Amino acid sequence: MRRLTAILTAAFLIFSTSISASGQMSRLEAFLTDSLDHTEELLEQLENLPNIEVGKGITFRPKDNSYEMTIRFRMQNMVGLHFNDSFGLSETEAQIKRLRLRFDGYLFSPKFIYSIQLGFSGYDAENRPNGEVNIIRDAIVYYRPNSDWNLGFGQTKLKTNRARINSSSALQFVDRSIVNSEFGGDRDFGFFGEYHYGTYEGFALAALASVTLGEGRNWGSSDIDGFDYTGRLELFPFGRFHSKGEYTEGDTYYEESVRLMIAGGYSFNHNACLTQGFKGDMLPEGTTRNLGSYYADIVLKYRGFAFNADYMGRQVLSGAGSVISPDTGAYIYTGCGVNAQASYLFDGKWEVALRNSTMLPEREVQSLVGYRMWNQSTLALTRYIIGHSLKVQLDLSYNHMDKFTSGPLDDRWSLRFQVELGL
Repeated sequence: MRRLTAILTAAFLIFSTSISASGQMSRLEAFLTDSLDHTEELLEQLENLPNIEVGKGITFRPKDNSYEMTIRFRMQNMVGLHFNDSFGLSETEAQIKRLRLRFDGYLFSPKFIYSIQLGFSGYDAENRPNGEVNIIRDAIVYYRPNSDWNLGFGQTKLKTNRARINSSSALQFVDRSIVNSEFGGDRDFGFFGEYHYGTYEGFALAALASVTLGEGRNWGSSDIDGFDYTGRLELFPFGRFHSKGEYTEGDTYYEESVRLMIAGGYSFNHNACLTQGFKGDMLPEGTTRNLGSYYADIVLKYRGFAFNADYMGRQVLSGAGSVISPDTGAYIYTGCGVNAQASYLFDGKWEVALRNSTMLPEREVQSLVGYRMWNQSTLALTRYIIGHSLKVQLDLSYNHMDKFTSGPLDDRWSLRFQVELGL
């Protein structure tokens, strides 16, 4: 009823500015009388109008609830300056880092859920090594028999590590860490299953698994024998985070009680033909390798404070070496990396975050990678205007490498500025 009253009040103001005090008042009285006589009809029309909310998209749902569709978009506009050891400008970036369009909802019943996401920037739509275009990021349908189970078929993110599952729209830095860029999972096509137990209070857990093609996004078909098998287990000793906060960086929901997630995952990619399993370059001359990727992460949040730690790595299984071709220098990056980040949110608006990431390649590939160790430290400042849906970010990174050569480091310092906007 309050929605109807607000509309009638607005109508009164509009009409009162466009009519004369003597000749047209009767028309206004007739309009208000007619509106009150058709209250139920007006309310029914209001219920069928699209629901628009910043950060949650535009939702369409007919009165018979036969389907629901939510349309969202988001963009990340970024500029970056990179400096060498002598503080000379070595590279300038200015780009639309991400431009995404997303459709979510259900058909016929809330048990049949779909999710579609398209990427249109050059960063999103890069070509795959087999020539396929990468515009499709997600295209999956889920069957959800109850609140505990999700069964999916299509293309979406592999549930490998926290940093990869975390949407790029919900980061507290301009981008993910260097550790995730090398060892983190990616999207793939196949079958997905999820089991969730527990609520916001008390112990909870989630078990996530998938069987996929193993070649990553939009590969199409493969004549290579082998699939990827991924599993992940998440434990919540004190109950779940609010609004899936385990996959949202920073404590933007200001958890009133301690929330903790401890998780681990493993992915076995049988006969992988790409250097990173789901992504990277093609291995030469039809070579394949069995790759094992391991993941462990922790998330802690309490009253504006947030802490994340990630450990992950990759190994070549079955006794095969990481160096594919000594003559051409083709190799698979094996080794591990660790990432830790902490932040505090002031007044729900300003956030200061610090991240430290370290890459540790195995001895066999160190000379090909070019370093024995790579450490990157990043300080970030974020101004949240409407949560992660509208924010301004600035971060400064310092890179240190234990290199094999004595030459200068091209990107010793990096300064990046980004505006994120999403509906």
